[in-house]
Amino acid sequence: MASHASNLWVLLGLGIAGILLAAKKLKKTIREDFGAFIEKLLLLPPPPPAPPKAPHPLTGLSFAISDLFDVTGYVTGFGHPDWVGTHEPASSTSPVVSTLVEGGATCVGKTVVDELAFSISGETKHYESPTNPAAHDRIPGGASSGAAVAVATNAVDFALGIDTVGGVRVPAGYCGVLGFKSSHGAISNAGIIPVSSSLDSVGWFARDPNTLRRVGHVLLHLPFATPRNPRQIILADDYFQLQKIPVDRITQVVIKSAEKLFGRQLLKHQNLENYFESKVPSLKEFARTKAITSTKVPTSRLLANVMQLFQRHEFLQNHGDWINTVKQAIDPVISSQLSETPELTNEEIENLNAIRNQTRAAINSLLKDDGILVIPTVPTLPPKLGSKEILSEDYQNRASSLLSIASISGCCQVTVPLGHHEKCPVSVSFIARHGGDRFLLDTVQTMYASLQENSSVISDPKSSKKTISLEESAEMAKEKGNQAFKEKQWQKAIGLYSEAIKLSDSNGTYYNNRAAAYLEIGSFLQAEEDCTKAITLDKKNVKAYLRRGTAREMLGVYKEAMDDFRHALKSSGLPGSRLDFSERFGFSDLEDFWDDILVSRLEVVWKSSGSRFSDLEDFWDDLPVSRLEVVWTSWKSSDKVVWSSCKVVWTSCKVVWTSCKVVWKSSELPKSLLTKSSELLGSRLDFLEVVWTS
Repeated sequence: MASHASNLWVLLGLGIAGILLAAKKLKKTIREDFGAFIEKLLLLPPPPPAPPKAPHPLTGLSFAISDLFDVTGYVTGFGHPDWVGTHEPASSTSPVVSTLVEGGATCVGKTVVDELAFSISGETKHYESPTNPAAHDRIPGGASSGAAVAVATNAVDFALGIDTVGGVRVPAGYCGVLGFKSSHGAISNAGIIPVSSSLDSVGWFARDPNTLRRVGHVLLHLPFATPRNPRQIILADDYFQLQKIPVDRITQVVIKSAEKLFGRQLLKHQNLENYFESKVPSLKEFARTKAITSTKVPTSRLLANVMQLFQRHEFLQNHGDWINTVKQAIDPVISSQLSETPELTNEEIENLNAIRNQTRAAINSLLKDDGILVIPTVPTLPPKLGSKEILSEDYQNRASSLLSIASISGCCQVTVPLGHHEKCPVSVSFIARHGGDRFLLDTVQTMYASLQENSSVISDPKSSKKTISLEESAEMAKEKGNQAFKEKQWQKAIGLYSEAIKLSDSNGTYYNNRAAAYLEIGSFLQAEEDCTKAITLDKKNVKAYLRRGTAREMLGVYKEAMDDFRHALKSSGLPGSRLDFSERFGFSDLEDFWDDILVSRLEVVWKSSGSRFSDLEDFWDDLPVSRLEVVWTSWKSSDKVVWSSCKVVWTSCKVVWTSCKVVWKSSELPKSLLTKSSELLGSRLDFLEVVWTS
């Protein structure tokens, strides 16, 4: 017995010793700079201008550059020692680096990148892999791993990287810092080793939104302007299902911050799979040529495949000859991926470019100039060092699907850290339209403090449970139901509205919305019942009377239907055939009214000093019409722009509007003849008078 006990003590002692040795070994491998730098250098800014001139915009900031950017007299290493041995020192410095130095920042060194900047792991066999300062036993993410680590360890204020398939976004997410991928083509790639010309975008890391924004303004050459707030924040519900981190906690942080700063009305939900399927038709041709026909492949997976094909095809075009001279020195995983890359015909290349253009147009159309798309940055917590998780098909599919939206569309994206889960950093990503870099930087600046304030719900499940009330959960279900209704998924909408009712059964809007969905599928009894419940809860609910009247009309209860319609007209304050919404209603009320009422003539006067034409277009988009034709035919140049004639054709199962007289005055329109409504987006709408005749 004593012998057995002594053996246990020996084993226990060995175990403790093993743990201590492992800890000591791990501590020893963490270098002073966490392995971020591959080479130290010093590029000093010019002297500051004499007062009263303002100092340089980046005065006092230090930065590092990924080993992809040229600096005069240094060999750009590209993450591979054989590349260094076969290339000459750069004869000039990358304009991006020069711009930052001239802007007052000091460059202090070059940082480690993944081999040939090809992967997103941050692990490299040629140099010591940078240590993730936020989770030492986890990968830092790549390709610009060293740059993210340098910022996360306070070694520099910001750092430059290149984002092809996530090279800035992924390490920012895994190291817990901000990472900005600029719009493709917005910043020159001159003096930077290319990976894939169609995807490469300059990006940068920072610890705070102010530094991120200052750097962006210098790189993008942005003049001073008043920051703009978003007018729609769209959560991609289906893309959050690609994430293995608690989804509700992350989306809750965004939702609560948006509600606090801008109001609940800005929040929307979107199924991107369905959206891309309808807006990117060339994906079907891509699936056909790749013989993807056995099962229906999600559009997210197809976009991921397109991104990977772009990356590998253009990488071989850029560096194939060099690869062939050093084959044995290339990582086997990279070699395997490159060897499997098929030769592309001209037709296939045209199809890839068509997908890229259509995806960009789709995102631009969805977000316009004032929208933010919210998606996960990465699918998981940072994988453990040396694990095979990041090479697994499941991880690659999920990660590539998330990263492909901004890579293929060329839109700008920012990774925003949101605290920790299981002692690892977590993040979320915001995407703005292509060219909306300033707007995205402004949005991060505005929302960052609130996001950090609410991020405690991610690391503290108890806090999460306390924070989400039944009413908030009900509102989230209702918003998802509204999106399903908009997409004509009636049964799904009914289910979501029912979920909202279970969570909060005293809100008449939920019953009223479910009634609208019931009307669409012909369930008139259920619609009548829901409307009656909504009216019981709110006797001034005009839409409930209108919908109940419609349901009763279809059920043949005509007298009761007429009573409901009369009550709706009386409650709406509609004086005859003229309605002045500027006095009594907001514009959204007008939109709601269209859905239900039948009139032969309606005259509308809408006056606003702050609304934009995009609001009017949004209103058109949501109308239940199958065709909309708008032609502006008369224009007069003066201090004000006056549209005196407009032909509008609505084709709908309910109403056909065939004549319209418009007087529209705006002080911000260009002095040229405009004939398309799309060209008027963003113009400030000062006065609008419309007379519709049916």
